[in-house]
Amino acid sequence: MAMTRVRPGRATRSLFKPRNRTHAMREAARPRDTAVIDWAAYIDGHRVCTDTVADAVRLIRDGGLTTTDDGSAGFVWVGLHEPSALELSELAEVFGLHPLAVEDAIHAHQRPKLERYDDVNFFVMKTVGYVRKEPGAPEAVETGEIMIFCGQDFVVTVRHGTHGELGSVRERLEKDPARLALGPAAVLHAITDRVVDGYVCVADAVQEDIDEVEEAVFSPERTDESRHIYRLKREVIQLKRAVGPLAGPLRSLGGRRFVPAEIKEYLRDVEDHLTRVREQVESCDELLNPILQAHMTQVTVADNKDMRKISAWGAIFMVPTAIAGIYGMNFDFMPETQWRFGYPMVLGMIGLACLSLYRGFRRNGWL
Repeated sequence: MAMTRVRPGRATRSLFKPRNRTHAMREAARPRDTAVIDWAAYIDGHRVCTDTVADAVRLIRDGGLTTTDDGSAGFVWVGLHEPSALELSELAEVFGLHPLAVEDAIHAHQRPKLERYDDVNFFVMKTVGYVRKEPGAPEAVETGEIMIFCGQDFVVTVRHGTHGELGSVRERLEKDPARLALGPAAVLHAITDRVVDGYVCVADAVQEDIDEVEEAVFSPERTDESRHIYRLKREVIQLKRAVGPLAGPLRSLGGRRFVPAEIKEYLRDVEDHLTRVREQVESCDELLNPILQAHMTQVTVADNKDMRKISAWGAIFMVPTAIAGIYGMNFDFMPETQWRFGYPMVLGMIGLACLSLYRGFRRNGWL
């Protein structure tokens, strides 16, 4: 079958309302007013665009194109971004999505998981990004979610958050019809691979920040890095919450019967990458603890040095203060008050005592 390629369609207010050329031109010039990003039917790995999602479903299920000459099945791929309950309920009726899974996809804030409702697999992953929320502010780990409804002849992806876009994943798959002809499992693998690659990039960026903090802590210059260390500790914990729980669902996904053997090999590769990221995140978390302890120890040592210097100078200045206080009492009978050289003698005694204390403190390392 020849491949039909057109520009990705943008959704209208209804998922089942045909769009005309004039409307498409107007919509391109204004913000998107629905959650649907793109949809298409895929036959033998090639994209076949339709006016509506319903047309794509009918093409696959009722158009006699569910199976190609070589036996590979066609499917529909619908991509959504932060859909409303009404928009997702329309798709739920068409694809037979379970209400509990639909509710999770609407409200988000789910742990990574893999659940099965009848013949539909519901897969949840956390997406991560290392972004700068305000100009001049340090970068922070920001999380989102991708929910995937995977059936025999359809894939529905629901994305929450400002990062983790899937347009590039769709374009890359459409350039490889042989992979896309393997069915919805190929889409599932491509998305998991994209998400785990995002983990790798964020983990590397966090690792670079930790290395910079480590150098600053052990540098000769005295800096206060405690706030930076605590911030990185918080970012690492946020990253662990996204990366850690995904290992179990990803391992279970490789054992599902709807996943072809070719895709299982690729899923094992994704699992290996995830394991490496988990180990990297764990090492970052473990490294921050001794860095913080070393920094606090340096702060304590520096404070002790400051206190010793203050104490030493206080002891030195105590000598002239004590002598001046005694002679300031204005008694009639004070030693050497009537002697011509009494005043220079007292000043000499003060200078000699201060110099002796200074040399003693200097010799002991207090000054």
